[in-house]
Amino acid sequence: MAERSRGQNPSAVEQMLDAENKRMTDSLSTKVTRLKSLALDMDRDVEDQNNYVDGMDSDFLSVTGLLSGSVKRFSSMTRSGRDNRRLLCYISAGLIGIFFLLYFLLFKART
Repeated sequence: MAERSRGQNPSAVEQMLDAENKRMTDSLSTKVTRLKSLALDMDRDVEDQNNYVDGMDSDFLSVTGLLSGSVKRFSSMTRSGRDNRRLLCYISAGLIGIFFLLYFLLFKART
């Protein structure tokens, strides 16, 4: 830029440099505005994800409560008499049979 300004008067060079500075300032301002909007979008996204994770945490706590209650009932049922054990075996066999039936049906449906 200095090579071009040798034959020009100092005020023309100053105007040219001033115009260049304004152009670069505008470009920088545009980039800063983009970065600010991107940062705000990221902040909103992070807040949404934190709310989602907090909701999942409370859901897991409620499921944990349900499962612990089920395990207690299951344990008390297995500790009781022989009739309950027989019922437990029938229920377990039935659930395993339903699982294999569903697996077979889904396997056939894919092909």
